[in-house]
Amino acid sequence: MSHKDFLVELGTEELPPKALKTLSDSFRDGIVKGLATAGLAHGKVEAFAAPRRLAVLVHRLAEQQPDRTVSVDGPPVKAAFDAEGQPTQAALGFARKNGVDISELDKSGEKLRHVREVKGEPASALLAGIVSQSLQDLPIPRRMRWGASRVEFVRPTQWLVMLFGKDVIDCEILAQKAGRTSRGHRFHHPEPVHIPNPVSYVETMRAAHVIADFAERREAIGKKVRLLAEMEHGTALIPEALLDEVAALVEWPIPLVCSFEERFLSVPQEALISTMQDNQKYFCLVDHNAKLLPRFITVANIDSPHPEYIVAGNEKVVRPRLTDAEFFFNQDKKSRLETRNERLKTVVFQAQLGTVYEKVARVSALAGIIAAASGGDRDLGERAGILSKCDLATEMVGEFPELQGIAGYYYATHDGEHEEVARALNEQYQPRFAGDALPATKTGAALAIADKLDTLVGIFGINQPPTGSKDPFALRRSAIGLLRIIIEKELALDVQALVAGSARMYGDKLENPNTASDVFDFLLGRYRAMYEEQGISAEVILAVQALKPTQPLDFDRRVKAVAHFAALPEAEALAAGNKRVSNILAKERLLAHAVVSVALLTEPAEKALAEAVLRLEAELAPLFEARDYTPALERLAALRPQVDAFFDEVMVMADDIAVKANRLALLAQLRALFLQVADISLLQA
Repeated sequence: MSHKDFLVELGTEELPPKALKTLSDSFRDGIVKGLATAGLAHGKVEAFAAPRRLAVLVHRLAEQQPDRTVSVDGPPVKAAFDAEGQPTQAALGFARKNGVDISELDKSGEKLRHVREVKGEPASALLAGIVSQSLQDLPIPRRMRWGASRVEFVRPTQWLVMLFGKDVIDCEILAQKAGRTSRGHRFHHPEPVHIPNPVSYVETMRAAHVIADFAERREAIGKKVRLLAEMEHGTALIPEALLDEVAALVEWPIPLVCSFEERFLSVPQEALISTMQDNQKYFCLVDHNAKLLPRFITVANIDSPHPEYIVAGNEKVVRPRLTDAEFFFNQDKKSRLETRNERLKTVVFQAQLGTVYEKVARVSALAGIIAAASGGDRDLGERAGILSKCDLATEMVGEFPELQGIAGYYYATHDGEHEEVARALNEQYQPRFAGDALPATKTGAALAIADKLDTLVGIFGINQPPTGSKDPFALRRSAIGLLRIIIEKELALDVQALVAGSARMYGDKLENPNTASDVFDFLLGRYRAMYEEQGISAEVILAVQALKPTQPLDFDRRVKAVAHFAALPEAEALAAGNKRVSNILAKERLLAHAVVSVALLTEPAEKALAEAVLRLEAELAPLFEARDYTPALERLAALRPQVDAFFDEVMVMADDIAVKANRLALLAQLRALFLQVADISLLQA
């Protein structure tokens, strides 16, 4: 079968930069899907995207659909003909629907069937529909119209190129007549660009000062920015999202180094970086100590013979923004951070839960308790809690909301607060996302736990827990962050007790009488997501969850011990044995504190098991006390021979009631040993 290359390029006004890569990928995927549905074979498919264009190049696209056989089933043969063999209305209707005579239908099977050969259509007749459908399916939240046209797209369209080999596909899409004429760079090459064939697209556009390949453009920007940063004896800050956005803003990237006055470096560098990255799309430079340099890199979309004009223009534009940040910082420093707490009395935390000022009081008390319980300083914890939300009332955070916590650190330092208190004001929001760093200080850890716990308890207390995919207060993220801090910082904290204490601090504000238990169960449920990310199986996690350990650090040790145990060769048999024991005990009524009587042990297998269990009870007691679960489970794994022999040779449900009760007590004693760590029976798939 013969093949040709296919190119489609849709030209538009400047596309939304943050959506460009998504639009490009979706356009390509839609075309690939359309070709597959049409049965058109092809080779490699490439997507191209620049501010004013979306393009797809399909290599070696089949010129013709293959011929195919289409089979359509009709009514059952029994219902298609009457007793005299005459066709019923069902059969006649089926024949009429398919445009054939009743004699042409296949009657050999259980149902009437119409089989027809369909000749494949030429690809040139199908491509316009495939492209149109792909464009229609693009993820565009809001489409726009332009002029008097009723056509809708993300931005007004300007031209359309559709080439199949050297031939133009004759069609019109989104009010544009297809041709072979594209457009180059607005300033460097405003003339029309003639594209002779699909494979020449990239180089033809390059000659017109357009780097059509998004990935190539992105890589070139990153490489040149890093090189320029090195020449300035610094390192460029290149967030992935910013690099994507800048690559979507330019067709012919020219990075240039600019500067600003050193006096602005007295302002918290996070504020300067924020305004330069978010508002101006600049790449900031830092020295080897990660301190901001009075330099930044802008990426121009023009190769000017006078780049100094572009540099001067960008320096002029950024100066007022840095001046604003400087002004806010200096204004805020005129008042001590603590005085801003009064303004929080009018700031609502949540309508039913009161103000931020009230939240601060609860968090302060809770942070002090947590700090003391985790080896920190109670007074520092309480002080950090009192100051925790003060920066929300500052001018700096009002202008740069993303600096909450960071601004608090700088103002607390300026006020002469304890270094650990100042750092805690920023650390309270950690971890901000999955994999983010945890608070480095004990006070910061205590404040972060207290803040997250107070929110969890409050929202559950007014019956607004997360439901399905909705989690407006990010409680799932807060819960996992809270557990991560306790586990990774190795804090011996009991979350059940902390939750109960936090609920009491709300007084009568909470309407849910089961708040404490609901929050604890919610935290317990978060472990599965945490540990499955670490590659631990759900069965292992459930085995530990069944015991509802109240200390996250203890939960972590149990999970890791059970995961180790599950990999042992004895694990499967012992899990099955535990399951069997669990089922037996669930059906039988056993006296509380039943003990094993040696005198009633008659079978060698039950004597051996009883001796082994008794010996391990003594050996494992110090390990359980120290919560050293891994070696404990390794020793319990050695029970497999005795357990196997017991179930092979001993009848638990003996006729003698006393013997039966004694054997049940032995099984309960065995199960209790494993339950010191987890419910091993749940490892049984």
